[in-house]
Amino acid sequence: MQGKIRKYFPELTDGQVEKIVGLESLVREWNEKINVVSRKDTDNIFVHHILHSMAIAKVKQFKADELVLDVGTGGGFPGIPLAIMFPKTKFTLVDSIEKKIKVVKEISESLGLNNVEAMKIRAELLLPKYDCIVSRAVTAFPDFVKMTRNVLNPRSAERSIIYLKGGDFEDELKGMKNYSITNISSFFDEEFFETKKIIYLNL
Repeated sequence: MQGKIRKYFPELTDGQVEKIVGLESLVREWNEKINVVSRKDTDNIFVHHILHSMAIAKVKQFKADELVLDVGTGGGFPGIPLAIMFPKTKFTLVDSIEKKIKVVKEISESLGLNNVEAMKIRAELLLPKYDCIVSRAVTAFPDFVKMTRNVLNPRSAERSIIYLKGGDFEDELKGMKNYSITNISSFFDEEFFETKKIIYLNL
């Protein structure tokens, strides 16, 4: 795992690499008590969840003090890996399931992440203060945009939504503007990423 992290992200410090490795073992440990990732995925936590989340850093370098909202975070993805990679950026992770937020809080504390806040709340109830929203496909993309865009800061120059999604979804995007689609397979060698993409929408 360390070899893959250093291969794909040579800019990360030893401390960041250690935290990412630690994240994998913490998710595995917590998953035995509370199901935060699919049980059949336990052997693939690093590639399917952590590395998948880290792909966002290939298309967006978050700035210091930028406010990023992770909607439907589940076990902390993509928010926690990104918080490790961008320690000066502030991440708010939200989910509607209390037990998942409990796990996110415990893992963040164990890793010593002081740039993570986790809340059980529906995203659309939050104040409009965020610069960027990140998420792993929780619904059809146009529906997600409608649901969340009002919590973005209308004055932010970084105002955007970054969405991890798999499969064929081009029909969903008909009529939408100012977006780009990036194949994650252009960054990572693993077969898992052959159908995985990043939608980057500027608003």
